[in-house]
Amino acid sequence: MITLCFILIFFNIGRLIMNTTHTKVTIIIPNYNNRNLLEDLLNSLKAVSTPYDLIIIDNASKDDSADFIKKSYPQIKLIENEVNMGFAYAVNQGIKLSETEYVFLLNNDTVIDKNCLSNLIKTIEKDNSIFSVSSKMIQYHNKDLIDDAGDAYNILGWSKKIGNNHNIREYDEDCEVFSACAGAALYRRKYFEEIGYFDENFESYVEDMDLSFRSRLHGYKSYYSSKALVYHYGSATSGSKHNPFKVRLSARNNLYLIYKNMSTWMKVINFIFIFLGDLIKYLYFYRKGFGQDYLDGIVEGLKTRKQLEKTKNIPLKNYIHIELSLIKNLFKYPF
Repeated sequence: MITLCFILIFFNIGRLIMNTTHTKVTIIIPNYNNRNLLEDLLNSLKAVSTPYDLIIIDNASKDDSADFIKKSYPQIKLIENEVNMGFAYAVNQGIKLSETEYVFLLNNDTVIDKNCLSNLIKTIEKDNSIFSVSSKMIQYHNKDLIDDAGDAYNILGWSKKIGNNHNIREYDEDCEVFSACAGAALYRRKYFEEIGYFDENFESYVEDMDLSFRSRLHGYKSYYSSKALVYHYGSATSGSKHNPFKVRLSARNNLYLIYKNMSTWMKVINFIFIFLGDLIKYLYFYRKGFGQDYLDGIVEGLKTRKQLEKTKNIPLKNYIHIELSLIKNLFKYPF
């Protein structure tokens, strides 16, 4: 009898230990060069108390990033790609390798607050219909200013970083947003099977908006977690806020986003607004010296759009709900 009691006690203690150390999340970091920034990020992760798995996908870095990881962090699961296939391809590799309930995508030019993960999980577990949660991204070089508090999308076909350049004391409550910024966002892994993964045709840029648009079409939500702090260097991989590669790819991918996710009636109703939005963006980039790059992206998008798989079998009410959101966001987040 005494022996049986001891067995039960040890069994319950073991079960308690397992429950308290259960790993719910896998952190996935796509990496391309920037070894020094990556080291800063990995150092910040050491202070995180929430248990996590970690996968780094190196996209054919030309510096010593991969060697640094293998020598300094041999316990990290490292995937080395021979060719840089873009952000979407890399994070899909990590998501498909993960086995946890959630995946946390994290750019290599970020530094994470020690309580970020726990706050993200707390937010996503408020509601089973939440697919993704965006962090409160703060500008690394000016920690009084917000970089991104989730992303909005409007009827002009424009996306916007909510809270950009606002004081960090603002946007201090959790709320629903149109899209989570994949630079530092938590996702419920099981829903990828239904919604689909990041579209690798996008390569980089706008791929997170496409995924969030699709999730909303399927009836899921994106949220913003006000206490999940991440410090972001910004444009560390592409090299600048505007460059020919980024402008061309973003222009093409914005067209992809509309072609894939808007129903025919939405495209007809929104056509004049989207045309106006594209014209304004062209004039903006023309003044910045990137007008031809923007037009090249639009032309490429028109030529290659049919290779994309459209979102199908969506209830009409979901399209209507999104259309109303696009109109509301034009006034809620003015540009």
